[in-house]
Amino acid sequence: MSETRGRLFEGADWDFTTIQRIHDACEEIALKDLGLNVYPNQIEVITAEQMLDAYSSVGMPLYYKHWSFGKQFAHQEASYRKGLMGLAYEIVINSSPCISYLMEENTATMQTLVIAHAAFGHNHFFKNNYLFKQWTDADGILDYLDFAKSYVAQCEEKHGRIAVEQTMDAAHALMSHGIDRYPGKRSLDLRAEEKRARERREHEQATFNDLWRTVPTGPSKNRTELSAERRRALLGLPQENLLYFLEKAAPRLHTWQRELLRIVRNIAQYFYPQGQTKVMNEGTATYVHYRIMTALHERGQITDGNFLEFLGSHTNVVFQPDFDSQYFSGFNPYALGFAMMQDIERIVTNPEDEDRDWFPDIAGKGDVMGVLRDVWANYRDESFISQFLSPRLMRHMRMFHLHDDPDETSGILVDAIHNERGYRSIRRALSRQYDVGLIDANIEVMDVDLAGDRRLMLKHSVLNGALLNETDAKRVLQHLADLWSYDVSLAEVDASGSVLKEHVAHPRVMAAAA
Repeated sequence: MSETRGRLFEGADWDFTTIQRIHDACEEIALKDLGLNVYPNQIEVITAEQMLDAYSSVGMPLYYKHWSFGKQFAHQEASYRKGLMGLAYEIVINSSPCISYLMEENTATMQTLVIAHAAFGHNHFFKNNYLFKQWTDADGILDYLDFAKSYVAQCEEKHGRIAVEQTMDAAHALMSHGIDRYPGKRSLDLRAEEKRARERREHEQATFNDLWRTVPTGPSKNRTELSAERRRALLGLPQENLLYFLEKAAPRLHTWQRELLRIVRNIAQYFYPQGQTKVMNEGTATYVHYRIMTALHERGQITDGNFLEFLGSHTNVVFQPDFDSQYFSGFNPYALGFAMMQDIERIVTNPEDEDRDWFPDIAGKGDVMGVLRDVWANYRDESFISQFLSPRLMRHMRMFHLHDDPDETSGILVDAIHNERGYRSIRRALSRQYDVGLIDANIEVMDVDLAGDRRLMLKHSVLNGALLNETDAKRVLQHLADLWSYDVSLAEVDASGSVLKEHVAHPRVMAAAA
């Protein structure tokens, strides 16, 4: 029988004492009942306008200024005022302490939901998932953002807003190709990055790669000739991290421009795990808030009315439109993630024969939170779905797989339904939709023509015949050429090595620094 406690609040109103009481009650359940391991929490209450401002700067505090954030703010504010969009109840930051922003317009029930969801669900996932451990620095991110904001402002004052803006525009265009994607790279240490940045500014180190001394400037009997292999080795080629390559090797960038590229790529690296764990992260937080809110209700700490208010919001969050609905735009990560977490709970506690065949390691194990904590720590969306999407959940969500290939059929073929082979096909196809190796274009710097026109040569490894969007490729390549200061070519190459398409961009004249 559940233990009865005093009410956390009465009615919809709240004050900061109430928030503290709610936090403490959620913390007790999260740590003792669910066994969560979290960063210290920092809870801040903000207005709707501040929430819109946080939206525009991808939810980060202390972010540097950029015109795109203001454009996003204006667009979202207009939609919000017209009633065309709502606002999230919260935003949570992967930092230590973990910062959770709560809307001041929320009722006391919604503040409880938000604290359970963000301050404990997301918080636990951030601290324990292997991708976040590998790629992010929760202890240093706030100090680094403070440094970045200050440094960008100093550059604008010293070198002019237009010159800084052009560099940042180009860096933002390349942001998704400014990350290290594979293990083995040095862990991100943002406090050390800030210290090194200060040292670089103090010493005003050289603004070009020492390799450029080998470039011919005219007829000379004694000039150094580099083999292609040696040239690529000195430049660290091939290189997938385009911002890193430009930061280290672009011949005409100033020291402050290299530092701006470094700032953008460090922040891009910080966000890298979030794109690979959307289903798991939101599924974890939704499952945690559901368990905590249910426990609070069972203990009498929130009323039936409070619980009904919570269920109304929860139901909206996990709503999944059917495939033939006008509102269908793919799988809702909250819905899919929460459904899979609950399904794992069912498999662990009350498995069927089918579950024992598909999940022999966890079926009937009994330790729900032990299994879930292990899953939350060791998987990303692609591997999570490929390992734990069950036939029962596929039937419940009415999943099927469509095959649409004009080279093989004149129409759309339903090639996977609810049978043994179909279940595996559906699970494999859905997991591939979350595979970052298939979603993001594989583009690498391959070589530089040092002895000729210094053209930068890149390669896009084409998968399944999917070429780059012509317009986007042209625009992004232009930004790359502007930073490199010489021509840039991009060859789209298939698995056989055949060049399917080639793009070329010529540098534009950028604003001179003041």
